[in-house]
Amino acid sequence: MSRKESLLIGRTSVAKRIEHAEAQVIAMASAPARQRDGSGFATPLCGGIACFAGAASPMNKVAGLGFGGTPESAVMDDIENEFAIRGLPTQVELSSLADPEIGAMLAQRGYRLVSFENVLGRRLGPDLQPATPPGIEVDLCGADDFDAWVRAVVDGSVHPDDDGVPFYEQFSAEVIEREERDFQNAGATMYVGRCEGVVAAGASMVFTDGVAQFTGAATAPAYRRRGLQTALLARRLADAAAGGCDVAVITTAPGSKSQENAQRRGFHLLYTRAVLVKAVEGADMSV
Repeated sequence: MSRKESLLIGRTSVAKRIEHAEAQVIAMASAPARQRDGSGFATPLCGGIACFAGAASPMNKVAGLGFGGTPESAVMDDIENEFAIRGLPTQVELSSLADPEIGAMLAQRGYRLVSFENVLGRRLGPDLQPATPPGIEVDLCGADDFDAWVRAVVDGSVHPDDDGVPFYEQFSAEVIEREERDFQNAGATMYVGRCEGVVAAGASMVFTDGVAQFTGAATAPAYRRRGLQTALLARRLADAAAGGCDVAVITTAPGSKSQENAQRRGFHLLYTRAVLVKAVEGADMSV
C-alpha cells in the first residue's frame, strides 16, 4: 500500500466527504420515485438525509449522519414518525468514524444493530487504464442495450454469490428493476459488460464533488468467474480519473466476492457502516 493510499484509511475528513456524497446520491436516485409517489420525502438531516421513496425502496433510510452535528430529539421524533406512519421502521446507516454522540443518541432511542457494510476506497491517478480479458467487452450502456442491461443486473442481484455476510435487506426482482430504471433516469452512468457478445453484466457510477461512487454492479450467474466485474471496475476507475475525481468508493457486504474483486483493483477498507433499526411500535423485529 502506498503512502497516499494509507492516508485515506481511518480519516474522518475522507469519511465526511464520502458520507456527504452518499446522501447526495440517495437524494438524486430517489427523485424519480418521489415524483411518482406523492408520499415520498428527502429531508436534510445534520449533513445527512432521511429519505422515503415508496414502498420497498432501498432508499428508505437515514444516511450521512455523524459529520454535521447531532439531531435534536424533536427532529428525530418527526423523522421516526414519518417512517412509522408509512408502516416502516427507521433505518440508519452510521459510519464507524461518525461522531460517537450519534451512536449514543440512537442507542438511547431504542435502535438495534442489525448488520454492517464495508466502505472501500482508493486514490485515482492518470496512470489508470481499462483492462479486459479475452472475450470480454465493457462499454457505456446505450438505449439499445438498456433493457438487456437491466435483465443481467436483476438476474445477478437476485442470485447473489454465497461468499461473505449477506446484506441486511434483500429485494425482489421487481423492486430492483424499478430502482435501476429510476437510477438511470436520475442521471447515473451505466456500463454494460459483454461476454462473447452477450450482455452478461452491468454496473453504474456517479460523480459527486470529486468522489466517484461505484453505485452497483452484478453479473448474471451463468457468466460469473470470467472477469466481467474486474473489467467493469477497471473501466470505471479509468473514467473516474479522466473525469477529475480523486477518490473512488465502493460499498460491499463484509467478506463478499465484491469486496474481494475491489481489493484486487487497489481498494482498501476505509471504514464500516453499522445498520441500526428502530422498529415501529408493536412490530416484530425478530426476523
